[in-house]
Parts: sequence; structure tokens; C-alpha cells
Amino acid sequence: MKRLLVVSVAAAALLLAPAFPHAASRTLPAAGTTALDTFLRGQVEKGVIPGVVAVVVNRTGVLYSGAFGQQNTAKNVALTAGSIFRIASMTKAVTSVATMMMVEQGKLKLDDDVSTYLPAFKSMQVLTGYDEKAGTYETKPNTKPITIRQLLTHTSGIGYSWSDPGLALVQRKINKGGETDLPLVHAPGEKWTYGASTKVLGDVVEKLSGERIDAFTDRHISKPLGMKDTFYEVPKSEYARVVTTHQKDAAGKITETQNPDTIPVSLRGDGGLFSTAPDYGRFLQMLLNGGQLGSARLLKASTVAEMLRPHTNGVRVRLQPVAAAGLSKPYPLGAGEDIWGLGFQLADPKRPDPAMRRPGSGNWAGIFNTFFWVDPKEELGVVVMMQMLPFYDASALETLQGVERRVYSHLK
Repeated sequence: MKRLLVVSVAAAALLLAPAFPHAASRTLPAAGTTALDTFLRGQVEKGVIPGVVAVVVNRTGVLYSGAFGQQNTAKNVALTAGSIFRIASMTKAVTSVATMMMVEQGKLKLDDDVSTYLPAFKSMQVLTGYDEKAGTYETKPNTKPITIRQLLTHTSGIGYSWSDPGLALVQRKINKGGETDLPLVHAPGEKWTYGASTKVLGDVVEKLSGERIDAFTDRHISKPLGMKDTFYEVPKSEYARVVTTHQKDAAGKITETQNPDTIPVSLRGDGGLFSTAPDYGRFLQMLLNGGQLGSARLLKASTVAEMLRPHTNGVRVRLQPVAAAGLSKPYPLGAGEDIWGLGFQLADPKRPDPAMRRPGSGNWAGIFNTFFWVDPKEELGVVVMMQMLPFYDASALETLQGVERRVYSHLK
């Protein structure tokens, strides 16, 4: 009987165990805070970035919060932790969570054909070649289904015309740029290509939930998590907190653009959200806690664990070209090595570096040089936000990686 009791207790413990085991929460001592403050202040003082906000969280709290530089340079308004940023493609992780909520509710399966929900995707073309000089291109009919899993892993073949020169050519020729107007860059499942896949997921969420993507995100994600400053449409009362945008030219000169009198709204699953670093830190804490923050549970722990494991069957991230140099440099870090989970780029387990994020950490970014990663092994989430083009500017990457090295070298 004693042996049976021991076995029963052990079995129950396994059933109740979290998706990833919780070690003692890591901390960042005063020396780490000082190192981050000194580095980030120095980046601003050197004039290589106009400003930056960084937040580091563990499962239970905030380990670091720092704001340096200007929210509005012309008006001499300093950045604060409460400054509101255009987080652009960091929206994708939020929409990926929304998609997995649909999967948990039984409304969707990962290997469903997206054309089941959005019939226009039944008749896609695949780009087979193009000649920029001649202004010509060739396509062939797509014969493979595009699955929800492929949309979540960016292996659907759907690209962006701002990033892919072939799609940019097609867009100029047909004067259209919708996800079903442009051809696929390759057959579904064949390669990794960054594009509007998550916009399509947002459209699926809208159809299945009966709610517009902004309403769904606000009701089911932002409000439950206490992300009070995360929205698609910035309330006019909060306009004064929105960071201005900056453009750096080839010579390194940075030019500021003031926010318009009415800040535009873009309702897309792949971009359009505004947020603060502390708000996005709460989103990362939800992931670190296996889909729950406080009393709000968005996903099962097993679902979060599934999102942070490989789903590309050996297909690795490819370095992406750019069609507009002022918008972006070639990206991302980890190209040729990293893989993808369901909504996150995953650090390759074969390239561990003790001074950087751990293998299996999930990350992504926004085009104005906003970045995040979530590290399940160390139970750590980091947000680094700037508001400057081009994406992947060398100084922005230097800032990101400088934060990363200082965080991990000081963790206790």
C-alpha cells in the first residue's frame, strides 16, 4: 500500500508539473542595473540612437527598467518607462497567441488549410523568376495548401514587397499589394520567408471569433493581462506619450519626424499595435508562467511550451533581402542557424553562448527597432524599444546586444 501511495503521489506531481520546470527566479543585482544604465546612457550620449527604453522581467516581477534619451527631441520631452511605442511586428507574437487560443477552443487546427476559412487563398500563384532590369516576372499556380502551422512559422511563402525585390517588382507592375494579389515567394513549406503570414492569421481569428482584431486583442489579451497602454488606436488623451519617429541616413545623421495631429490606425494581425515596454513585459511574463499572469489564464502551459519548440522540420531562418534601404538592412540575426516555433524565432540549440540568451529562447522585433525575447530556461523576458529607421541599423543592434550581454553576465 505504501508503494502504491508513493507511485500515486509521484504520478499526480507529474500531471500538475508546469510545461517547463520553475527554478528559483533569477535576479539582477545592483551591479547589473548600473552596467545597463551606464551602457544605455552612453549609447544616447554618443548620438547613435535618439532614445531607448529597456525592461527585464522574471516570472514574478520587474528586474530592471530604464529609459534614456528623448521621447520628442524637438520639444525636449524625455523618454520614460510609460512612453508609448509603435511596436509594429512585435504585434505578431500577440496575434500568434490569439491564434493558439482559437486552437485550444477547438475552432482551428494547426494543419488546417487556410483556404477553408479564407477561400481566396485557394488560387495563389508562386513566383518562379523575375528580371528587375527588364521589369518582367513569371509565376506558376500553387498546388500545395497553406496551413495554419506554416503561417505561424513563416514557411507559407507569403512575403513582404518592402523586403523582397521580386514582390516589389510585381507590386509595381500590378499596382496591388494584398496578400492574395501578390504571388508566393516559394511553395508552402519549402523555405522560411518573412512576410504577412500573421496578418492572415489575424483575419482567421476575426472570422472565427466574430470580433475585429483590435477588439479581440483588447478583450482577450491586453485587458486580462493588465496591458493598459496597449492598443491599435491610441486614445487622443495619450497622444502626448507617443514617441516620435527618427530616420538615420547613410552618413549617420538622424532626422526626427513629429507625430501627426491624428495618429493613424492600422488594424492588422502582423502590425499596428502601440505599447509600452512594461506592458510588453507583462505579455512576456504570461508566457514565462505558462500562459497565465495573476488570475488571468490565456493559454494552457502545454500550449505555450508547444509554441516555444521547433515546428519547421529543419527549415532554418534565411537572411532576408531588402527592397528599400532606408526602411531596413538585411535581417535577422541568427539567419542560417535559428529555427521557428509557433510565432517565435528560436535560438538554435547548437550555438550556446553563456553570455547571451539561452538556446530555445523565443524572440522577434518591430521595424522601428523594437525587440524582445523570452528565455524559458532562465525564466527571463527582455524588451528593448527604440523608434528609429532603418530596421537593423548597426547602432540599434549594438544597443540590443549590449543589453543582452550585460543582463546575462550579471544574472544571479
